[in-house]
Amino acid sequence: MKRNVTLSPEFMKPKHIALRVCQFLLALFVAGSIAHAQVPPPAAPQYVRASMEAETRNPAPGDIVTVAIVMDPKPGWHDYWVNPGDAGTPLELAWILPAGASAGPIRAPVPETLIVSGFMNHIYKAKHAFLVDLKIPQSAIVGQNLDIKVNARWSACSDLVCVPESASLSVPMTIGAGSIGKSDRARFDAWRSALPVPLDRKALYAIDGNRIDIAIPYPRSADASRVWFFAQRENLFRYAAPQAARRSGDWLIVSSEVKAPFAGEIDGLLRFNDAQGLGIRATPGIVPTGGEAISVLGKGIAAEGETPPLGFVWILAFSVLGGLLLNLMPCVFPILGLKALSLAKMGGDEGAARRDAVAYTVGIILSCLVLGGIMLALRAAGEEVGWAFQLQDPAIVLLLLLLMVAVTANLAGVFEVGAIGAGETLTRKGGMSGSFWTGVLAAVVATPCTGPFMAAAMGAALLLPATLALLIFAGLGFGLALPFLAIAFIPPLRTRMPRPGPWMVRFRQWMAVPMALTSLALLWLLYQLAGFSGLLIGGTAAFIILLRLFQLGQKQKSGSPRKIVIAAILGISVAALLIMDNATTVAPAPQPMKNGSLAFDEARLAALRAEGKPVFLYFTADWCVTCKVNEKAAIDRTETSTAFAKAGIQTMVGDYTRRDADITRFLAKHGRSGVPLYLYYPPNADARVLPQILTVNDLTALTK
Repeated sequence: MKRNVTLSPEFMKPKHIALRVCQFLLALFVAGSIAHAQVPPPAAPQYVRASMEAETRNPAPGDIVTVAIVMDPKPGWHDYWVNPGDAGTPLELAWILPAGASAGPIRAPVPETLIVSGFMNHIYKAKHAFLVDLKIPQSAIVGQNLDIKVNARWSACSDLVCVPESASLSVPMTIGAGSIGKSDRARFDAWRSALPVPLDRKALYAIDGNRIDIAIPYPRSADASRVWFFAQRENLFRYAAPQAARRSGDWLIVSSEVKAPFAGEIDGLLRFNDAQGLGIRATPGIVPTGGEAISVLGKGIAAEGETPPLGFVWILAFSVLGGLLLNLMPCVFPILGLKALSLAKMGGDEGAARRDAVAYTVGIILSCLVLGGIMLALRAAGEEVGWAFQLQDPAIVLLLLLLMVAVTANLAGVFEVGAIGAGETLTRKGGMSGSFWTGVLAAVVATPCTGPFMAAAMGAALLLPATLALLIFAGLGFGLALPFLAIAFIPPLRTRMPRPGPWMVRFRQWMAVPMALTSLALLWLLYQLAGFSGLLIGGTAAFIILLRLFQLGQKQKSGSPRKIVIAAILGISVAALLIMDNATTVAPAPQPMKNGSLAFDEARLAALRAEGKPVFLYFTADWCVTCKVNEKAAIDRTETSTAFAKAGIQTMVGDYTRRDADITRFLAKHGRSGVPLYLYYPPNADARVLPQILTVNDLTALTK
């Protein structure tokens, strides 16, 4: 996989290490998006298959021909009405027509409702058709061929994940007599019967606060039950709010909630009985009072003010708690050491501690938003990616490796950040800039981890509208920064911090050890991703940078100029990245599965379950520290393998080190966007999701 990397001359101007860290991280984020954007998405099966049919392929000049965009969702999947509700996107059509031909608006069948995580969706689960009338030019000549084409885009969603899909559809036509065959007529009449019928009279509505009552002319003698009103215009109604319905004489009144009062006409659709529908246009007026209550289509979820549904509140809480627990993960610990040093240096300076903590928090949250935004954008473009997706790209891992090597050298005292143009300005600001970039660094190195509570939140974020999904990522960052916010803003906690002293130098040097181990882990991951060439490039670049940083440290002690050394470091990094991009990388051959385990294959899993065989399925990655800890502490233990063998439990492993669309989709089905995920399938039973922190007892208990 090759990428073109263009660097501006400004990139090569040496200033100070904080700026260097900034450039490294920006390059990391941008490279992640470029790496995926330049690779065409792999062909994937459509979860909602689209096709186009014409009622006649021999229209007469000047005829109006009805064409159908037929949508056929797979079981468990759906697409959307013209107003999708709280999430999803509707069908979009871009027509390519012969000169003089034109296409009318989309006519959509009556939808149904679906609530997922507190969000209302207007969907179709069964095969259906959107109808469009095409006007054939009057100037067309009998025997003339017309090529009718359309580019269609839509969202295909399950209850767990949404995938953008598209198709280029066409239907050939030849100008003729305009005859329509009986089977074609019957098929299109069936599709027309699923469309709402336009109401011949206008409805009335009245708004009181956020409550809206819509009075629809409806004969008292006609049956009506299981009603629901769908507003055609987006962002007027609270879709998940409960609806109520009553009948008063020759009126049917539906009550719901709006986001804010408004005026003017409302277009919408009244669903009633067995998927029957009326096209409604309502104007402000007097709504009848009283009447007899009738049933509605489904239960809504109450909403007050602008507060998101309770489901979202819990998801957001999980993201904050998951971020908080990330502080206990080994991949984040070295960065915590840096913050511990900075807080200890401040002593009792309350203002400085609070400014430092806020800057650190902003750095973390912005980084989480950038990473989350890139992930959502890639998924919207059709890529199957999950959390920590950037660690599946060798170029990104290489950049992160070189950054970790530089941080290790600084902690070990090889060179000093403060003397590399850190400047008196930052010192006068109390180190806020340094705290900001420390927060950025903490967020970046935390991405390989998926801890308790975090997995559910990250999986749910993929189902939410982009704004709410980004709030989930911001909550993760807030949780990660929460301990330092608490220390900064709660004086009793801050007073318990140790006083500055000689211990700080030793502590800083000891923090170089876990950071060095992190660097080695990244080098090993580079080997797993890119083979021996990746190991050679990464190892050589890391060694040369260490050598240059040592030279820089010597120059700092003697007061010699250092610009040439800094430029050399940047040049080495850029050269290593370019070499990595253009090198022929061959990943090491997959290692044989341990203890008779099978590589993940969904079809093989289904076959084992059909045989009634118990299966322990887990997903791991070489960059996932939590995964490796669980494997060493519980999965790969002799006690576990012996118990599994006696009970006949088959182990299956999904390796997510490299991007794997099949694994990404499978994780999404279980509400996850990253690893680890541990599942146990008892004989002839549904899967059980196991804890993300495993023990031998957890696994051996499966055999009892």
